Amino acid sequence: MLEVENLEVAYSRVIVAVQGVSLKVPEHSIVALLGTNGAGKSTTVRAISGFLPVDDADIRKGAIRFAGQSIRGLAPYDVARRGVVLVPERRKIFETLTVEENLRIAPRVGGSSAAGTIERLFGIFPVLAERRKQISGYLSGGERQMLAISQALLCNPKLLIVDELSLGLAPRLVKELMARLQELRETFKLSILLIEQDARSALAIADYGYILEGGRVVYEGTAEKLRGHGDVQEFYLGSGDGARTSYRDVKQYRRSRRWWG
Repeated sequence: MLEVENLEVAYSRVIVAVQGVSLKVPEHSIVALLGTNGAGKSTTVRAISGFLPVDDADIRKGAIRFAGQSIRGLAPYDVARRGVVLVPERRKIFETLTVEENLRIAPRVGGSSAAGTIERLFGIFPVLAERRKQISGYLSGGERQMLAISQALLCNPKLLIVDELSLGLAPRLVKELMARLQELRETFKLSILLIEQDARSALAIADYGYILEGGRVVYEGTAEKLRGHGDVQEFYLGSGDGARTSYRDVKQYRRSRRWWG
């Protein structure tokens, strides 16, 4: 469904942040894009979703295709109309509006019924139904994340890009939200590209994964293959011999590892 081929992105025409990234998201799949801060995950996502010009960045080379058609360089609203919808970080909700108002003003594509879809979403996220009249600025971090996902679903996506779902949330809540993504895939017939630092949680639900370091894909494979790779266990899953769970340690030691072995 989504194909990114040999993507290269530079900031201010000087700083190359993404170097030759290629990835695929097949139909009805969950694919994880994993990496530390500064690995190039967010830049890759912004290139796909059309937000690069906001950051004075541009695509130097490479192809981005969705359903066989090029979406490289399209504006964010055009990308969304094609069916590729980004779930922004949870802070980007309208904090002075109620939960229900946030959902009712969300843009919709394809003539879907707002009222019907909102009630459907309340069934998936019952806590939002309980707080439908509450001002969104008073929601917890997890509830804000649920609201951000719900807003994106009202755009009738075919591919949902979820950026750092786990950031700042308790492990129990992250596990619950990951389970909800699996439910949403089935309910809305979605493909999902999951951008994460929390490799353990992402690989628990993903079909396939890519690991970025320094703007490059250094390893890829099925979730099972990644979970079984010694370096992934050591640097990303906090298991295996000499495991280092600190992302600072990941960056410190990454150049000494043989990812392509």
